[in-house]
Amino acid sequence: MYELLKGLRIVEGAAFVAAPSCALYCAQMGAEVIRFDMIGGGPDYHRWPRSPNGPSFYWEGLNKGKKSVAIDLSRPEGRELAVAIATAPGENAGLFVTNYPVSGFLSHENLVKHRADMITLRVMGWADGTSAVDYTVNSAVGIPLMTGPDTLGDAPVNHVLPAWDLVTGSYAAFTLLAAERNRRLTGKGEEICVPLGDVAAASLGHLGQVAEVYVSGEDRPRMGNDIFGAFGRDFRTKDGRRVMIVALTKRHWKDLVDALGLREEIAAIEAELGVDLGSDEGLRFQHRDRLNPLVTAAVGERSLAELEHAFENTGVCWGPYNTLKEAIAKGDPFAANGRLFDMVEHPSGHRYPTPGAAATLPRADRLSAAPSKGLGAHTDEVLSNVLGLTAATIGKLHDAGIIAGPTGKS
Repeated sequence: MYELLKGLRIVEGAAFVAAPSCALYCAQMGAEVIRFDMIGGGPDYHRWPRSPNGPSFYWEGLNKGKKSVAIDLSRPEGRELAVAIATAPGENAGLFVTNYPVSGFLSHENLVKHRADMITLRVMGWADGTSAVDYTVNSAVGIPLMTGPDTLGDAPVNHVLPAWDLVTGSYAAFTLLAAERNRRLTGKGEEICVPLGDVAAASLGHLGQVAEVYVSGEDRPRMGNDIFGAFGRDFRTKDGRRVMIVALTKRHWKDLVDALGLREEIAAIEAELGVDLGSDEGLRFQHRDRLNPLVTAAVGERSLAELEHAFENTGVCWGPYNTLKEAIAKGDPFAANGRLFDMVEHPSGHRYPTPGAAATLPRADRLSAAPSKGLGAHTDEVLSNVLGLTAATIGKLHDAGIIAGPTGKS
């Protein structure tokens, strides 16, 4: 946690991953993030993974450091409160992050009626407004059909990591702050639409994959665990551990060859083929069928400890395969009360390592990671401080069931 965005207020009305992660990143840089939730929780309030006693670790993770206001959004009075919070006055306010539909009570057109310089950041599925999530976008752009071994035929391999959600959340945070800076210069707000589908398509374009297919007319084939365009894949040690070894640079390759004692064998292949494998990572990829068996044999002659010793003080880029449980047990970067994670108590009643901001600012004070305070924990505070409602008015809203306090209970 840092305080670079201290004083900036962002309101969130969202679920799933992309939009909540956008606001989460802003909160971890010091912004005040207020999210409104349905009384009893929205579609992701009970999403897996859950704690053994029921509450969602997923919800706790994406809503760290945010303030939650529980409102009955099915009623006109509740919707009016949500709009009022999103459009509340103030030079550092009027920023709204959502994945609600383009039309409706949270449309940009409705919000600007209440605040002319409103900035609305809207995460979408597809640009035309049709529904999509990370997994359907991924399937549509072809990633699952170039993932996995070539023996799978046309069977897709879904990625366990919601990559487009996470990239979209990061890109949305960037564009939200860019729009806020522009408003400071021009006084004008705007609506920003960030569809998952556009982020996925643009990313593939940035990486040259659109050009590759457009020019060649062919899809990229499956290559198992080989890295496309470079030398890299998994190898098994003598004691049965798997390691990932990658050689992208000239130094990566030279140090790998030297550490494994393969200089003569590689020189022979280079002489036979008339190439310099150290000069071009593409050549190492092109001739991987000659190189992989050599590295496989050399790694297979060594235990993990012996391999680690051989690679010590070299430029070899490598690492063992761990389960997440093993990675957490090893410590950094998962170390509790370390650089990135702090031990934090959460509303679920569990205390566990909780990450702060992923960026490190060496010359800034890093604050402890903040927990989620739970559904509706800030209802009264926000209605009083942001909207200026009296205690009596807030009490009447509770009595009418329009708002709720902590844990979503009126």
